[in-house]
Amino acid sequence: MIVVLPLWPGLAAALALGLGVGALAGFPRTRATQLGASLPLLALAALVGLAATGTVPGRAGLRIEIATLVLAAYLAGCAFSALGRTLVRRQS
Repeated sequence: MIVVLPLWPGLAAALALGLGVGALAGFPRTRATQLGASLPLLALAALVGLAATGTVPGRAGLRIEIATLVLAAYLAGCAFSALGRTLVRRQS
């Protein structure tokens, strides 16, 4: 928890960027865009694996953990905003 406190501006910026991108783009529609959208999810899975196992020690490991948090915040923003866009389109 102590490490996350100085990171909140970066996490908030990643979440805001994700919200903007998700609102503009929405969910992927074609097969090619679905494959392209799965690449950040695979990167997140790899980063979570590295961070959870602790295979990278020291400052490099800290950077991997920070990248994991920022990418997760960005992807969460994208998903929530794309979901909101889908729900608004269904209602209108």
